[in-house]
Amino acid sequence: MEQIILNILERLRRGETVDDQVLVKLIHAEARREGADKRMLAKRRLLPFYQRVKREDNERWSAWNVTPELEQCLMQVLRMKPRRTASGVATITVITKPWPCSGDCLFCPNDLRMPKSYLHAEPACARAEQNCFDPYLQVSARLTALTQMGHATDKIELIVLGGTWSDYPREYQIWFVTELFRALNDNAAAGVAANPMLADPGASTRERAAELLEQTDPHEVPQAVLDRRARYRDLGVSTDAEAIARGVASWQQRIDDMSDTDATYNRCVAKLYGKNSPWGRAAEFQVGTLEELERQQRINETAVHRVVGLVIETRPDAVTPQALTLIRRLGATKIQMGVQSLNQHILDLNERGIRLERVAQSFDLLRIFGFKIHAHAMANLLGATPEQDKLDYVRLVSEAAFQPDEIKLYPCALIEGARLCARYEDGSWRPYTEDELLDVLADDVLATPAFTRISRMIRDFSSGDIKVGNKKPNLRQLVELRLGQDQAAARRVEEIRYREIAGREVALDELHLDVVSYKTTNTSERFLQWVDDENRIAGFLRLSLPSQEYVRKHSAELPVHLGEAMIREVHVYGKVAHLHAAGNGAQHMGLGRRLIERACEMAREAGYARINVISAIGTREYYRTQGFVDNGLYQTREL
Repeated sequence: MEQIILNILERLRRGETVDDQVLVKLIHAEARREGADKRMLAKRRLLPFYQRVKREDNERWSAWNVTPELEQCLMQVLRMKPRRTASGVATITVITKPWPCSGDCLFCPNDLRMPKSYLHAEPACARAEQNCFDPYLQVSARLTALTQMGHATDKIELIVLGGTWSDYPREYQIWFVTELFRALNDNAAAGVAANPMLADPGASTRERAAELLEQTDPHEVPQAVLDRRARYRDLGVSTDAEAIARGVASWQQRIDDMSDTDATYNRCVAKLYGKNSPWGRAAEFQVGTLEELERQQRINETAVHRVVGLVIETRPDAVTPQALTLIRRLGATKIQMGVQSLNQHILDLNERGIRLERVAQSFDLLRIFGFKIHAHAMANLLGATPEQDKLDYVRLVSEAAFQPDEIKLYPCALIEGARLCARYEDGSWRPYTEDELLDVLADDVLATPAFTRISRMIRDFSSGDIKVGNKKPNLRQLVELRLGQDQAAARRVEEIRYREIAGREVALDELHLDVVSYKTTNTSERFLQWVDDENRIAGFLRLSLPSQEYVRKHSAELPVHLGEAMIREVHVYGKVAHLHAAGNGAQHMGLGRRLIERACEMAREAGYARINVISAIGTREYYRTQGFVDNGLYQTREL
């Protein structure tokens, strides 16, 4: 591997471009020279090797004569999956433990190894199971992987998925988030030797992780990680995939057969994870306090890995002022929730158990609290048609009662054990053809306004778990390819992700500030965006001007007051750069500061006396430098 690194460095010194195609040729050439297995020299192994030499063999590394500038170029060559931090933030997704769900939707999978609607083969879910669903251990594993793939981890967005958040006990919610902060504050990344990428080729990710946990030198793993693993092991909580599968097999079979009406997901989960189980015993210490949470939050304000966003997943009918107040105290800035459809008949057919009026109320509450709203929308539900789906999506993104900031837009897929299987077998539901599906999604992209981002178009289900329905992981690429075939249509795309400048070079004089205004049922919104002449977006801010009538009417249950505007989000794109390091991406041009100043001017001109920002814990320091002061659930600036 050393020779490959040296060959890359030589080319970079000559000013040559080393892209993935060039790198593959270098790897293959070295494999032939050494008579080695190409997989032993794969790209995923090069960066951990480089990091290990730099850390453990200083004399050898010094002989390579790698300057800081050259190292930066080398990192760009060796970094795995660069898209993961192209939006400006490194993301860590964690999963809560299996728990009874307040809903029972027709299309939901019922995997007893997971929270409702998730499958154990999904990457984040497999990682969670391997780490006992412990938040600290999950963050440690992901932090280790991101660091060793070459991603900066100064700025972290935490995404908490799993069961409906408010269904879990309050003390568990507090404990879970406290431990997320604690892991980041402890810098709980393991050493290079604990990287699954270094294990033998051919082994699965789960096998590599399990093998390395057993074989890695304890000095490579943080003591807190070792102690937690020992605690779960002593309680009898297994991380062995085969043992876990055997433990739920008979219960899972009863659910999948759908012949035993008593074998519901909730009843089975209560049996498997109840008080008398190892999980029941673990629940005794999975209890947190607000005092410890706030202590960890204060530490994180200046930590090496700062939380710049915290996302919680819930259902619209669980959105109440009381629930949102706690969620905000936890430090959350964005809420994901399943809307799925705005057709009441379709919702009823799919047994969502919710009224549209309640969905609209949840949007009102989330907006007035300042949260970013990330809605889930599903095409091809039971009873839907392609044309109905198109109309439904237009309603979601354009009607004043809804208009989410971000959308997960994905087609319904049939999973073994979901009650939708019976509807497929009797012919009352069928999956859309690929052409029908691409037509729906392409039209949806074209209907998406400039202030909305479609974050993804598929679930992370493996093709083996999907009985029927879309199995192509590159569905979004297929949609964009279809759009690209019509240049006139492609130019009409306003959706944010399609326009993101990501890590590309940005010249400040090429950007101008554009403002998109729109009305909701309880606010007047301003979407401020830095765009170039091709409408590529380098940064944006969401300014919310609440209806004073709405605030006055609901003042007893709201944390905001009359005369207060709200900044709901500030985001500037560019490759993640270290917080204290220089960079030439969009994040380092003062674009965020200029967006904030313009938002304050607009709020003042609209008659507001103060402006709040729903800051993340790790951005509090930044907003203090911009004239904001801590004020309860928010930070506030006088206008």
